[in-house]
Amino acid sequence: MIQIEQLDSTTFMVKVEGRRVTTHRVTLDEDHYRHVSGGRVSPEQLVRLSFEFLLERESNTSILSQFALPLIERYFPEYPREIQRRIGS
Repeated sequence: MIQIEQLDSTTFMVKVEGRRVTTHRVTLDEDHYRHVSGGRVSPEQLVRLSFEFLLERESNTSILSQFALPLIERYFPEYPREIQRRIGS
């Protein structure tokens, strides 16, 4: 289960319940939000979709405890295309 709390306009606290509960502080700037989502989903929904994407590829304990959302693309180059596909469907 993924729980998201928006702390301010660019920062989210994400709690992921798996075998262990983890928390992650994630930042999302306006440029990345527009680039990946096209404004078609809320920032919170983009964070949720991004964590669903990550959890399909690694355990919650492997996800960094603090990062900016654009960092995902460094590890998974298919991230923007996959998120856009999910938003479009």
